[in-house]
Amino acid sequence: MAKDPKPENGRASGASRGGSGSSKASGQRPAGQRPGQGGRGRTRPPANVVTQQKPWGLIAAAVAVVVFAAAVIGYAVIKVNEANASKVESIDEIADAQSYEYEGGNHVATAVTYEQSPPVGGEHDPEWADCTGTVYDVDIRHENAVHGLEHGAVWITYNPDEVSDDDIAQLAELVDGVNGRMMSPYAGQDSPVSIQSWGDQLKVDSADDERIEQFADLMTFQSGGYPEPNATCENPDFLAAPLVVGDASRAAASTATDAPVG
Repeated sequence: MAKDPKPENGRASGASRGGSGSSKASGQRPAGQRPGQGGRGRTRPPANVVTQQKPWGLIAAAVAVVVFAAAVIGYAVIKVNEANASKVESIDEIADAQSYEYEGGNHVATAVTYEQSPPVGGEHDPEWADCTGTVYDVDIRHENAVHGLEHGAVWITYNPDEVSDDDIAQLAELVDGVNGRMMSPYAGQDSPVSIQSWGDQLKVDSADDERIEQFADLMTFQSGGYPEPNATCENPDFLAAPLVVGDASRAAASTATDAPVG
């Protein structure tokens, strides 16, 4: 009886082992093995990657604040430039303003006939009209008003027959509460509105005329423009009981003086 060919079985067995080795050498993964997973042990599961979101809401809010601030600053700059553009540095820059030469200090207790109407200087009552931003609704005695001009005040007057209530209110905004200014109606005035300081005057046809404000800003307590610098505009006696056109002077009983203030 023939014997089994052992060498052939050995080769077959070796081929089988070799085949298994060949499979490892070729880099093929065993079935069910994931990439990166070795033959031994266990790998860590892949980490969850979190993408940070940008704070778009905060960024948008910050941009809005910057834009708003820029708009506010721009508007303020425009307004400042507009205000500066209308300012004047000399009475000569105000069209149609008139100037006159007067010396101060001549006090009289009688009525005075003035060359200008409203008056801008000359003899005047020893008692001055209160000019601490005072808006009178009566035609104050002119001699007392001129004394206020001597103290550096600006006096706005209007013809009550030629202006409206709105015009009066608009003019009052330039005067009310501003020290060195006063305002009153002036019967028979030859222009709707007039503004005067000591020795200077401007007459206009409308309360909207920008020259009124230019004159007021320039001439209120203008240095060197009036005879009695540092004299007070305050006179509570006159404020409480203003004299009007036609009244007699109360100079003999008045306690008002021209004493300079601080």
